Amino acid sequence: MRGAAVVIVVSGLLTAGCGSAHRETAETSAGKAASGSYPVSVTDCTDARTRFDGPPRKIVTSNAAGLELLLRLGVGDRVIGTGFPPGKGTMPGGLDAEAQKVRVLSRGAVPKEKLLGSGADLYLDTFGAMNMSGAGEAPSAEEYEAAGIKHIYLKSTACAATGKGAVTDLSAVEDDIISLGAVTGTRAKAKELVAGMKKKVASVRKALDGTARSARPTYFFFDYDAGTQQPVAICNRQVANAVITLAGARNIFDCDGTTQRVGWEDVISRNPDWIQLGVRNKGSRAATDRAFTAAEEWLRSNAATKGLKAVKEGHFLRIGSERTTIAGVENAETVETIARTLYPDKIR
Repeated sequence: MRGAAVVIVVSGLLTAGCGSAHRETAETSAGKAASGSYPVSVTDCTDARTRFDGPPRKIVTSNAAGLELLLRLGVGDRVIGTGFPPGKGTMPGGLDAEAQKVRVLSRGAVPKEKLLGSGADLYLDTFGAMNMSGAGEAPSAEEYEAAGIKHIYLKSTACAATGKGAVTDLSAVEDDIISLGAVTGTRAKAKELVAGMKKKVASVRKALDGTARSARPTYFFFDYDAGTQQPVAICNRQVANAVITLAGARNIFDCDGTTQRVGWEDVISRNPDWIQLGVRNKGSRAATDRAFTAAEEWLRSNAATKGLKAVKEGHFLRIGSERTTIAGVENAETVETIARTLYPDKIR
């Protein structure tokens, strides 16, 4: 095993959504913020409401995923700190320079004392109540209130435990974006981002229309950072399951839940057509590329995996874990990337 701490972290990173159960609430609340009008209410994983009488001005994000969404919504100037910061050059397009200006409160999960003393009026939480390595005790609702911090979630990632049924689309991610747009008074931009996501996914679905399920290649998400001794399966409530399915692939595991430890014999018996090298951001493009190479070399050299069809044929996809397993606009871009690789004659 590559380290117990890493294993604990992956349980937080590989979780997914509540489906579209709260879409109506998100859209209703967002409608109130169409012209910056308030109050706006959003719900958490238990449907408890948080009310905003005005836009937040000082925001802390739990990780780079939440930070990226706020940057895309155009409110990066309101972010006063983040945990799990993005490495230089790892944010897409023009977002990187702005992301590097954000104060780093922790290289991992933001400690309780630092969060409560940050001066924030909003904490955007990707992970929720999940056990994050090194995070220590999370603030209580009373402590958040005493510090003047409202606490909201990216529910498509944080609320996996309350999800019901398989996640096969990106509606929960889209709900997160609409809801966050409502809270920050940027509903028009949120709708624009969601429309872009829908367009990308619709284009892939149209190109693959008529492709029978039996003709779709099988797919294994190899979470190299979770350890090589016992692989982690992506299950049906993880947002990555939706990404894989929408891209026209068949997840080799049909387990119920978010993730599950399996054995290499389970992977071998399913003999996937394609393997995604699921590597998390290492702080720079060069370091991340080295991790992708290490993951591929491990599969090629390991006696248990070197005979897999995907390994022998070199069917690897180098796509970062975060853009596949955590809510974001890049989920739709990942659908495109996977589909273009698997179906080069249908999607260009």
